[in-house]
Amino acid sequence: MKIKPFIQNKYLKYALVLFAGLILGWLIFGSSGNADKHEEHKHEASEKQIWTCSMHPQIKQDKPGKCPICAMDLIPLKTASSASDATVNPNSIHMSEEAIALANIQTTVVGTGNTNKAIQLYGSIQPDERFSQSQSSYVSGRIERLFVNFVGESVRQGQTIATIYSPELLNAQQELIEAAKLVASQPYLLQAARQKLLYLNMPEDQISRIEKSGKVTPVVEVKSNTNGILVQKNVNQGDYVNQGTVMFKVANLSQVWAMFDAYESDLHFLKVGEQLSFTLKALPGKTFSGKISFIDPIVDKTTRTAKVRIVIPNPGLLLKPEMYATATVNSSLKQYKDRIVIPKSAILWTGKRSIVYVKQQGISSPVFSLREVELGPSLGNAYVILSGLEQGEEIVTNGVFSVDASAQLEGKQSMMNKD
Repeated sequence: MKIKPFIQNKYLKYALVLFAGLILGWLIFGSSGNADKHEEHKHEASEKQIWTCSMHPQIKQDKPGKCPICAMDLIPLKTASSASDATVNPNSIHMSEEAIALANIQTTVVGTGNTNKAIQLYGSIQPDERFSQSQSSYVSGRIERLFVNFVGESVRQGQTIATIYSPELLNAQQELIEAAKLVASQPYLLQAARQKLLYLNMPEDQISRIEKSGKVTPVVEVKSNTNGILVQKNVNQGDYVNQGTVMFKVANLSQVWAMFDAYESDLHFLKVGEQLSFTLKALPGKTFSGKISFIDPIVDKTTRTAKVRIVIPNPGLLLKPEMYATATVNSSLKQYKDRIVIPKSAILWTGKRSIVYVKQQGISSPVFSLREVELGPSLGNAYVILSGLEQGEEIVTNGVFSVDASAQLEGKQSMMNKD
């Protein structure tokens, strides 16, 4: 066979060129296609869809189906890879602009604020306990007559308010008369008899009259030891009483107390000596003021309040016990003046934790991250933040529950899920 003519055949040349082109094309484009398929496979693996239950976010599956707990249809779960920014925290919540508008989510840049607080206190007018007196019986016996008969009656100091028949007093007077007869030989006996009657609350001038006249009186007079109003009556005419029995209580209302209940969370806003103004429902249009004279150091275990007292002069008896009073205190926590203050609406409480949602900066789409904070004192509609936030950060102040609900649905950190 002659090789030269075979090689010179033009059809054979065409076939060889075509074959060489096919081989070269396979080597170039075939390997590139395999690489593209490999990259596509990797991308699909990174974009693997997860399905979860809207009622039980702890359920996660790699394909659609039914929830094994409630049999609801599973829904697709958004993943962090859907965000274009590589710096996004994987536990962050990604929300569209439409979702933010529908949920009315609003954010605020945090900073230091006013730590003043207006505290409302509620209480009543009470008698000044230091000006109240108990009228007791100094002897045992029977009440012969009462000269005050009802609560609210006015009495004056030295006024006779009752008389008591007392055999004990009668015997003490007889002893005085006998001792007066022996004063020459036993002067100390007379002195002892006089002292006994003084202890039984008999006036000294009456003792002298008995000693001179030799006549005894079977009754003793009970006299008021203060000016004021009868606030308690424990006996009636004809009752028998023992020595020391409290028959009446008299309150001097020329000075009264305004007593208010302060919750334990408000106690650090109140200081002894601080000025306080209050109004009375019974006297509309009038404002009274005074300084805090006492704050009860013990908190009531039932009401969780402590008593705050103001001493008020009451010359015309305009203020009456048990009148309802409302006080307003404008106080400032100077020790927290450089602290961050945020609205109460921005905070979620879990019982043990206080959390806020912080908007991540430098991200093209809205991204929110959960942050635990330590709360300071309440300022009414705001809270002082002790730690957890920095000045200039942006937090969710409205619609925070919607953001947290999205976190729960995606199985991320939320107020109900710490991990």
